[in-house]
Amino acid sequence: MKGGLGGILKQAQAMQENLKRAQEELASIEVTGNAGGGLVSVVMTCRHDVKSVKLDPGLLKEDQEVIEDLVAAAMNDAVRKAEKATQEKMSGLTSGLNIPGLNLPF
Repeated sequence: MKGGLGGILKQAQAMQENLKRAQEELASIEVTGNAGGGLVSVVMTCRHDVKSVKLDPGLLKEDQEVIEDLVAAAMNDAVRKAEKATQEKMSGLTSGLNIPGLNLPF
């Protein structure tokens, strides 16, 4: 039983190191969210840090409310893409990990 516990602790430590490394990698992965057929684009990292917002110059002739809606839609698109990339990255870390009683959601 003692060897079993040591193996579990070793797996947990390796997983913790892998998670830290994955989080660092996610900070550098960028996704682009778009809205209005590309009139608005938002680039953000998988840590949800916004790197840039681009507006098509023709969009500036529109009402403020239209621009705000498109920026919000592009942000939401970027967030969904970042979450998907994060989920894909994290799910690879926990595959093959077999710690009894530990049910991870990814």
